[in-house]
Amino acid sequence: MIEVRDVVYDYPTARALHGVSFSVEPGAVLALVGPNGAGKTTLLRCIAALDAPTEGRIAVAGMDTQRDPRAVHAALGYLPDFYGLYEELSVRRCLLYAARSRGVGEADAPRAAEAAAARVQLSDRLDARAGALSRGLRQRLAIAQTIVHQPKVLLLDEPAAGLDPEARRSLSELILRLAAEGMTIVVSSHILAELEDYSTRMLMLRDGRAAGGGVVAAGAGVRDGMRVAATFAEPPADLAERLSDLGFELERQDADQVILLAPEGVDDAEALARLVGAGLRPRSFQPVRRTLEDAYLDEVRR
Repeated sequence: MIEVRDVVYDYPTARALHGVSFSVEPGAVLALVGPNGAGKTTLLRCIAALDAPTEGRIAVAGMDTQRDPRAVHAALGYLPDFYGLYEELSVRRCLLYAARSRGVGEADAPRAAEAAAARVQLSDRLDARAGALSRGLRQRLAIAQTIVHQPKVLLLDEPAAGLDPEARRSLSELILRLAAEGMTIVVSSHILAELEDYSTRMLMLRDGRAAGGGVVAAGAGVRDGMRVAATFAEPPADLAERLSDLGFELERQDADQVILLAPEGVDDAEALARLVGAGLRPRSFQPVRRTLEDAYLDEVRR
């Protein structure tokens, strides 16, 4: 759905992107992560066909962002970090204006506005003034304006900034619903906890470069299989080989602990029995969940 190839972007005094390449398949939720200044916003603006890269090529839904930017605009929605609302307008009028400005016909705009409000659970606020909404509801309205034309791709830049925990949870649920409806979503943030619940893929940017292994599975996109944190009494020198013979994948090995990925379909009791039966003498054994931070740190180690 999104193809980025060898993208370079230069500001007058600095290079922000250094030959970035990756792809995002349809229906994925990509976490675009990295420290402040890594190039995340610049990359999103290039994907949104708002800025033209100095070098390289970007395609969205098969359309080149430089050759046909208007078609790309029709196929995606982009919500920047700092967005504005017409605070004196009602929610309905904000959505009607957004629909018409994004090419929805006059006859279809009212229906599109109501459908967008329903998708973000604002149907009961259609006649409320935008300026009277809470921070979380304003965020929902901003997203509704971004998807009112039913785009295939949604780009969100730091969408949870400033939200309280309840509003962040509501935002996570909204992103999950949109992804379940088939939308391809890219969410930028430098706070991994914000992305944990819904991301299926992760791309880490560092100093304008795609770090580690490029796009990797993360969070909801990690393959099935139980992860286990274990320590062993007197671990043998050939521990990794013996674990592999038992069907385990050694994901990470620290000084005194290993993280194992058990074979698919193997529960914790059977996994422990295999280790004990092989004479490995586990001292601790704890099933653990692979977090987005785990994936991030794995890429840093690469």
